[in-house]
Amino acid sequence: MEVQPAAKSPAHSGSVSASSTSSYEHDDLLTNPYELRHGRRYLRDMPYPLPCDLPEMHRQSLRTLLCMSVFNGAACAPLLRQKPPMKVLELGCGGAYWTASCYDHFKSMGRSNISFTGLDMAPIAPDLRRHGIDWRFVQHDLRRIPWPFQNGEFDFVMIKDMALVVPLGVPWQRFLEEATRIMKKGGTLELWDSDHVLRRLLPHQPLCSEPESRAEKAARKTCTFVIDAGVPFAAAQNKYIEQCNAWIAAALGKRHLQATPCARVVETLHQWPVALESIDCCRIAVPLKILPWEPDRRKHSRSGTSAQAHNAGKARAKPTASMLTPDQAALRQVALMIVVQKCESLEPVLREVSGKSAEEWATWWTTKMADLLKSDEIGTGECLELGAWWATKKST
Repeated sequence: MEVQPAAKSPAHSGSVSASSTSSYEHDDLLTNPYELRHGRRYLRDMPYPLPCDLPEMHRQSLRTLLCMSVFNGAACAPLLRQKPPMKVLELGCGGAYWTASCYDHFKSMGRSNISFTGLDMAPIAPDLRRHGIDWRFVQHDLRRIPWPFQNGEFDFVMIKDMALVVPLGVPWQRFLEEATRIMKKGGTLELWDSDHVLRRLLPHQPLCSEPESRAEKAARKTCTFVIDAGVPFAAAQNKYIEQCNAWIAAALGKRHLQATPCARVVETLHQWPVALESIDCCRIAVPLKILPWEPDRRKHSRSGTSAQAHNAGKARAKPTASMLTPDQAALRQVALMIVVQKCESLEPVLREVSGKSAEEWATWWTTKMADLLKSDEIGTGECLELGAWWATKKST
């Protein structure tokens, strides 16, 4: 694959990089971005705690697939359905699975003449040109600003799963400012991410607006839950997930990364009222297993009576896997596998902050994996929360 090296944007030739590294150090990092730790390949000189190898790439692709399933497509912003983009940039593209899926997404809408660009420090993306996609890869450290693009170069910029790369606060604000710079006026900025600790979804009756929103339709189809201000959550109940949550928060805190970035995304977007407008979001909770209080979703049909009315005065039936279609059950299994595989990828940093001896850790790890993967179809309510946020760059 032909790789376009990082180059300073002509529009910012006099800018000072947000990174403290010299040009020589930056070039050296791009030439040799990896180091071997704990028997796996990692990005060197980065706070990023996850490996950069084939198993982790597969996990991230699976997570992207899950997002597209619950978001009902590769892009959520309504403007993109009305006016597909011409030039798309994926920041932190990794293996470029989202880019390839986005190409298929817009091709199904009759738009295949879209150019795609992927930017990442690690040159692991395949050459998508072999699959008929107008594609280029630019190798660059995202923390080093300015990025090698012109002002207003793209009309759609995707930022996916970057909370473990760029700390919130000033670095994140600079990151969004730079993403806005390279967007055309009227262009779309979209972000996908999730919190890195799990919460427990509490009993509630999902409500539908009139008319039913796109997110609500997707949630009804996938048997997932739209997250809004009225959806009740509590701390994790599973003791292993509860311990993992604490260790993940501690490990990320040591790297100045947020374990729960989702609450800050909209807040940060609204800090740019001069540049951005039409800010909105879609957040979905995917249960890892059947919720202990979950009613039969057939009773959520908009054409029938509500589950609350239907069950009034009746004993609630024990939830079983038959409540879900095969596709819905598979989706939850995928969410569980993503969580388990993420724990495996984070295992070295979790072990470090746990303070356990090697023998204690081996025992804990074995029993934890057995508990999460046991065949019991009823869980304790923990969910994988997925979020998409989007905004439009103002035309004036």
